Amino acid sequence: MKILAKLAGKRRGADDFIFDSLNIIFMLLLCVVMLYPMVNTLAVSLNDATDTVRGGIYFWPREFTWYNFEHVFSQSQLLHAGMISVLRTVIGTAISVFCTAMVAYTISRKQFVLKKFVTIAFVLTMYLNGGLIPTYLLMRELSLIGTFWIYIIPGLIGVFNLIVIRSFIEGLPETIFESAKIDGAGEFTQFFKIALPLCLPVIATVSLFVAVGQWNSWFDVFIYNSNKPELSTLQYELMKILQNSNASMSSGSAASAFASSQSGVVETVTPQSVRAAMTIIVSVPIICVYPFLQKYFVKGLTLGGVSIILCKYPCF
Repeated sequence: MKILAKLAGKRRGADDFIFDSLNIIFMLLLCVVMLYPMVNTLAVSLNDATDTVRGGIYFWPREFTWYNFEHVFSQSQLLHAGMISVLRTVIGTAISVFCTAMVAYTISRKQFVLKKFVTIAFVLTMYLNGGLIPTYLLMRELSLIGTFWIYIIPGLIGVFNLIVIRSFIEGLPETIFESAKIDGAGEFTQFFKIALPLCLPVIATVSLFVAVGQWNSWFDVFIYNSNKPELSTLQYELMKILQNSNASMSSGSAASAFASSQSGVVETVTPQSVRAAMTIIVSVPIICVYPFLQKYFVKGLTLGGVSIILCKYPCF
């Protein structure tokens, strides 16, 4: 104790100052490396498209313009597609997280006799699947193609999220559940009154994972609902805009667009400018949501983390 007291009262020397300075420099460099891609993308999206082709855009636009965003938002289908994306993200995240949490609670109970079998069956689906064509045929037999629920049901339970929540629940004191049983609480009461409130950090973490996946998904729209404009999502519409931009540039209109922009006749877009504007548009909602979940995200990922999974299932 005397040694610790002496160490605590010892004045900070030059070594401590150098160590702290290097830490600060390293963290500042790390922040720059992480923030630069986003800042550069924002600068490109706010810069004139033909001027961007010249290069040299780093932290701020050289010729400021809103035309890249105006071109993207000029699409008539975009607003409706954005609403479908929001509905898909909210409904899909809520249902998926709830169902995943219920299954995770079930396989975390020691008295569940099929616990090991069900867990292995779920884990195997991470490595084995039927492929695109059998999956499409299955969705057709289930009459999900051409409906909104094709976005929700196929990915209802994520195996990785399932194991994360299950590991978190197994880390909770078992005495809490035993006390609830003594008081006459059933499994549903234990799940809703005990497990869910205590699992709030990991639930928030998994919710962020699922929400980002739902928000960014577009391939399932392309496969199952490409002929249903009323069920198109924002990401799929933006993908089509980018494809149209690539097609127009490859058709030989790049030179004429550059010449017209030089003469001041009309503004134009390029695939690079459209891609940058699209990236900003789809990133802003997630960036706005993340600060509210950050404290839960860090705690949930730490307590229900991958290290627990690797310890529990080294063979997988």
